[in-house]
Amino acid sequence: MRWLLSALFVGQIYAMMALMAVFFTPWALADRRGAYAAVHTWCAWVRWSARWMVGLRTEVRGRVPTGEVLIAAKHQSFLDIILIVSAVPRPKFIMKRELRWAPILGWYALRIGCVPVDRGRRAEAMRQMKAGVSRGDAPPGQLIIYPQGTRVAPGVKAPYKIGTAVLYETTGQPCVPAATNVGLFWPRRGILRKPGLAVVEFLEPIAPGLSAAEFMARLEREVEERSDALMAEAGSGTLHTGAQTRSAR
Repeated sequence: MRWLLSALFVGQIYAMMALMAVFFTPWALADRRGAYAAVHTWCAWVRWSARWMVGLRTEVRGRVPTGEVLIAAKHQSFLDIILIVSAVPRPKFIMKRELRWAPILGWYALRIGCVPVDRGRRAEAMRQMKAGVSRGDAPPGQLIIYPQGTRVAPGVKAPYKIGTAVLYETTGQPCVPAATNVGLFWPRRGILRKPGLAVVEFLEPIAPGLSAAEFMARLEREVEERSDALMAEAGSGTLHTGAQTRSAR
């Protein structure tokens, strides 16, 4: 029964994505505010329908960044993207170049100012990131990057990549770390959605001026420690401890 409800939930959110995309397109073409309204409305729909269809409640904690900042977030599933986008006023992402061609998502992502990069070529990806965030016509907003570069299941260790430090130095903006436990309820792959409280939490900003090594060490420590705490709060038996994964005792 839970799998069936999950399948219905997943199906209807993508159907609503298509309907909302059509509805908002004229406004989004004329004014970028229409694109922001579209993505915020869809994210709000997902959060609302998740609660009553599959019992998945969502919460955004901490001080929501509203100015020109870099957000470096833990990435466990599509849900953490939805929660961050639902909360910040002008979200934009460093995204995989292939997503430019994704139906609906690709066009709206470009319209709100997302920066596509070729993740398969590290040097070129760095160049594309720096050029994308430095463009004179780049829209202002909250630039979101996932330091581990991909979705990482709860309790699994994956390295933090230097690209986040490159953006931190290039933009000269504060960096707001973000922790999460969403992967416990909305997995990286598959249909099943579990009931519970999924959280994204914005942490204290890291001011500009740190060296790349200092910045990366602090970012990883704060995001991983807080994500572990959120997963423990949700009742997970798996904690990440920096160099290894272990079960809570």
